[in-house]
Amino acid sequence: MSSATRHRLPLAGVLRLGRPSGIWFKPALSVVAAVAPPNLTLLALGRLDLAMYTMAGSLCALYGHNRPYAARARVLAWVVLGMVGGLAVSLLAASLTTDAAVLVTVGAVMAAVQKTVSDATRLGPPGNVVLTFISSASLFAPQTLGQVPGHIGLALGAGAWAWLVGMAPGLLRPHGPERRATAQALNAVAAYADTRGTADGHSRARAASAAAIHAAWQSLLAAGTRPDRTRRALERLLVRAEVALAAPAESDPVRLRGWALELRGTRRIPRVEFPRESVDELLGVDTELALPRRPLRHRLAPLAPLAARTAVGCALAGCASLALGVGRPYWALVTAASLYQANVTLTWSRGIQRVVGNVLGVLAFAALAPLAHLHPAALVLCCLALNFGAEALIGRNYWLGSVCVTPMALLVTEFARAQNPSELITERVADTLVGALVGFAAAVAVTNRRAGDRLEHALTSTERAHENAARLLAEPHPAPRDLESARRSLAAALADLRATADAASGEWWQRALPEERVVLAEQTGHRTLAATVRRQGFVPREQDEDQGQDQGRKTEGIRP
Repeated sequence: MSSATRHRLPLAGVLRLGRPSGIWFKPALSVVAAVAPPNLTLLALGRLDLAMYTMAGSLCALYGHNRPYAARARVLAWVVLGMVGGLAVSLLAASLTTDAAVLVTVGAVMAAVQKTVSDATRLGPPGNVVLTFISSASLFAPQTLGQVPGHIGLALGAGAWAWLVGMAPGLLRPHGPERRATAQALNAVAAYADTRGTADGHSRARAASAAAIHAAWQSLLAAGTRPDRTRRALERLLVRAEVALAAPAESDPVRLRGWALELRGTRRIPRVEFPRESVDELLGVDTELALPRRPLRHRLAPLAPLAARTAVGCALAGCASLALGVGRPYWALVTAASLYQANVTLTWSRGIQRVVGNVLGVLAFAALAPLAHLHPAALVLCCLALNFGAEALIGRNYWLGSVCVTPMALLVTEFARAQNPSELITERVADTLVGALVGFAAAVAVTNRRAGDRLEHALTSTERAHENAARLLAEPHPAPRDLESARRSLAAALADLRATADAASGEWWQRALPEERVVLAEQTGHRTLAATVRRQGFVPREQDEDQGQDQGRKTEGIRP
């Protein structure tokens, strides 16, 4: 890719709406269920001024919706602890000093830590933004040391309720996240099999399919429990998705989509068979794939440039807001923190989305403020509706969700006391523009030269996985488990290579990327995957099949 191409800042498509998530209603309903009881209780007690602290715990219900319930329980617990920990640091700082510059510095450091840990642990949406919003806003809330324990207790109590809300769906559909991940993999592979367009479109569909399959396997492994009948059935469907990825010409997209459709709700999981009787042995390698993850410190190290970028950008944005005389510099700080994505190009796109969404959001606030001021109950109900709207819409495009997030954040400031809407609107627009401009400038100035190193590492891992698989294919009778393990390792390496290459391609001020080597590694890797699938007997040879077997292949999603 040329240097000019890498440095182009896109405008077309930045605001284009995507399709809604298949589970858009789950986080939307969860956040309402988590926020409503604490806020309504405070309303009945006449203490809405404490709602900011319960909101800190309630908003933890936004996390973990794509994870199996065993993993979700752990993730939600850590999110609650992280949220309350950040709140505690902020409240302590607010009670010890009123120096705005010191508070901005504390907020910038915390934002960098939250961003880095969220990315290193692959926390998932909404990532660090909600954590940073709560901790940064709390820095500028009037506070005394004696109040801190009580406010932390409110956040912990609301966080415990959010944990229960997040886990409740598992009582009715215990394998729901794994079923959805498998369905997404099947649909992605079906789209790949349907591709008959340009070579570039074909390559993108293949990469998306590989990533979806890899994510589905990770979802099954994250369950952390002994495989039961349901999980074994899902594993078989995932193997069928891998077969279709390796041999798309022999796959039936209609059948693949049919299986995906059957995974909705609580329907019976379709059972598929394979030409080899040893498939159960092959599926048993999931225990071998559940290798210990690298220590957290090793995953944090490559993210050092992103941490520095976040800290510098947030600190400068907050200081610029203070220099302009804005009373709430944390808005500029949070705007800067929300921008930082995998590379500069994506950060630019997020900046455009943030500005557009916030400007439209303050207009929405201007329309809602008179209604919210009628009664405290109206204020609570408006916030609940905006919570639902934000989570329902943000999956289509970040700017669309921000149209609801912005007025909600402005209304939250009125829990303690009613404020002048025009003043809030002016400050919010100013902070948004300052945060976006300064934050993006920091992203350009603080370079990530490690992006090329990470791509080199991903290439080396892919080439080694390919060599291992090719070596086994050259043997006359390789062990089935060894061949299957090599195939899965190669598939995972290819998925990681594509993600790393995409991230590196949008980063500025770095050496030229080895694009030809990336393309060659992907092409040879996918050819080797196809060879391993055929060697394992998942795709039978057509010339050896009779009419009855042809019908069986139709049933199993393989074209005759």
